Amino acid sequence: MPTAKATPGKQLLNPDDHTLIMIDFQSQMAFATHSIDAVSLRNNAALVAKAAAGFKVSTILTTVAEKSFSGPMFEEITGALAGQKLLDRTSMNTWEDEAVIKEVNRIGKPRIVLAGLWTSVCIVGPALSALDQGFEVFVIADACGDVSAEAHDRAMERMIQAGAQPMTSLQYLLELQRDWARTETYDLTTGIARTLGGAYGLGITYAKSMFDAHEG
Repeated sequence: MPTAKATPGKQLLNPDDHTLIMIDFQSQMAFATHSIDAVSLRNNAALVAKAAAGFKVSTILTTVAEKSFSGPMFEEITGALAGQKLLDRTSMNTWEDEAVIKEVNRIGKPRIVLAGLWTSVCIVGPALSALDQGFEVFVIADACGDVSAEAHDRAMERMIQAGAQPMTSLQYLLELQRDWARTETYDLTTGIARTLGGAYGLGITYAKSMFDAHEG
């Protein structure tokens, strides 16, 4: 019989063990996205970007044909990660872009976390490519979108069958925190959740305002 230990499982993410790649959160890509509404998509992308910035996660921001076709990256992302360089590509598959791969290798983390548009093209491509080269891959499903729910769902299934691990934006934030006794990031985490965490955030606001409650 195994012995239980009060330690986290190896599959859980921490801020230091992965590179977050946010892909093609751009106007032209969003116009045709129908698997998730634009408000939720922007909210979830902002949550992920703020979490990455706050926990100092190694992050790559990449666009496709920014000046000639797809438009600027969402302000929710570039604002949260101010000063972060945008790597513009011609390739639909981010993993086939030499500048992006150079940055992945410079950072040198064994895990890749992906979010972006569209799931079936611009997320499937790097996910399958990174898995093929021995990386662990996580996909933030509700910070991705596609031209239809069918396209998004089949893309998620394809990546999961290949070994990618799905998660959500709020899950990503809370997994980086993972222990409310980590007081140095408590206000950061609850602050992001209160603003962008939907009903959970409302609950935090209510508990704090009515009872001065404190998680942990």
